[in-house]
Amino acid sequence: MKARWHLPRPLIESLVTIFIGLTAGALLMGAFGYSPLRAYQALFIGAFGTPADVLETIAFATPLMLTALTFSVGIRAGLFNIGAEGQMYLGAIGTTFVAGMVSLPPGIHIAAATASGMLFGAAWAMIPALLKVWRGVHEVISTIMANWIAFHLSTYLAINFLGDPTRADRTVPALPTARYPVLTEDATLTAVIFVAIAFCAAIYLYLWGTRAGYELRLGGENPDAARYAGVNANRVILLSFVIGGLAAGLAGASQIIGRPPAWSLYATLGNVATLGFDGIGVALVGRNHPLGGILAAFLFGALAHGGRLMEYQAGVLSELVRALNGIIVVTLAVPEVWAMLRRRRIR
Repeated sequence: MKARWHLPRPLIESLVTIFIGLTAGALLMGAFGYSPLRAYQALFIGAFGTPADVLETIAFATPLMLTALTFSVGIRAGLFNIGAEGQMYLGAIGTTFVAGMVSLPPGIHIAAATASGMLFGAAWAMIPALLKVWRGVHEVISTIMANWIAFHLSTYLAINFLGDPTRADRTVPALPTARYPVLTEDATLTAVIFVAIAFCAAIYLYLWGTRAGYELRLGGENPDAARYAGVNANRVILLSFVIGGLAAGLAGASQIIGRPPAWSLYATLGNVATLGFDGIGVALVGRNHPLGGILAAFLFGALAHGGRLMEYQAGVLSELVRALNGIIVVTLAVPEVWAMLRRRRIR
């Protein structure tokens, strides 16, 4: 009897939703008088037309795979940690201080600036975590509030304490010893991509290869079974927030010491703003899996980088480009959202 080969169900669902999303986008463009074929051709060429474009797409994807990890780990623990945005702001602030204000030897400086960003992100994540553990405050409310506090606090620190004396629009740039090497002059991708992928892989091994990781996942999948098995629920909450904060802080660091040409934080936080919220969509598309988030981030990077050529070459308005990206993302996220809702109903 011959063995039959079947495509994995998640892959089939992703392919179907991609087709639905592209079809819905095409209908929207057609309604406004644009050529869907020409627009999607521009999108593809903009994202993958040359090796430099591919590298630039990966550069756009780098912080997203990390902020997606923040949300994914929270979901695995049964929590809705949507605080990656604020945790990333503080990570960027911590990295800016060490990278731009402290002189250290090469190698050590990069490591210290990266670690500083991750620790600042984790420290900010501990606020909603402790509120959850000590007072039972729902993490959605506390993380939303913390995001806004982090935005205004980071803006204040960036302008009043870390500002560049020669330029009012940004903080002091990272010193050369704190900058990740640029891989090619044709793109802004740096060696920080290897750190980001290694961190995602390490969290995957932690979640599926260690007892503590199993307890974290069990606490999210079946809280009753976890309680009967002696799993400490408070420890699960704290661990998930710490890991999420480390990931978001690394995302903030990647935009300061791992993304030219500014090598600094803009006074408006413009080079990090919304990346934390975008990570939620990336996580859903990646099925809340650390490695799936890497692939989903690459797709988001393609939409972000290639979408710019849709406006210039196909004439599609920038507002419509963003709407198209949103339609595709929402369509791709539907299967995982439905699965999450179904799991919660079963509980």
